[in-house]
Amino acid sequence: MYLNKPPFSYRNDNKIPDFADAGPICVMDAQCALCARGAKWIAHNDRNAEFRIVPLQSDLGNALMTHYGMDPDDPSSWLYLVEGRGYASLDALIHVGQRLGRIWKVLAILRLVPSGLRDVLYRAVARNRYRWFGTADLCSLPDNEVQKRLIT
Repeated sequence: MYLNKPPFSYRNDNKIPDFADAGPICVMDAQCALCARGAKWIAHNDRNAEFRIVPLQSDLGNALMTHYGMDPDDPSSWLYLVEGRGYASLDALIHVGQRLGRIWKVLAILRLVPSGLRDVLYRAVARNRYRWFGTADLCSLPDNEVQKRLIT
């Protein structure tokens, strides 16, 4: 789902703390094991070391979610910012795959699924992620590649 805001609109929002926004930004749940695995996957497949990861529970993560009209307390919330544009749900995953390149471009096949169904599928996994995958502490992962990308 494309979040219809002008590119880099968050820069004009005084509720958003200043942050280095060069490169793609992923706002992810720092307490979710699936999200922690996703952050690790991104970090290890990001050949150009350009992705940054913002914990949803941080002031910045919370402010960005709110700016894009998303509820930071909603378990289906995850946000991908690229070139100042916001994406959510499986559309965000598709865009991440495109940016990572190589084999991950195959995630574009998800575009064949109607957008409404993509959102329903994403929300079903997101709402059950703690039960199915458990919890984790993204900010405490001993993975150097993830730690280098965190903006807290």
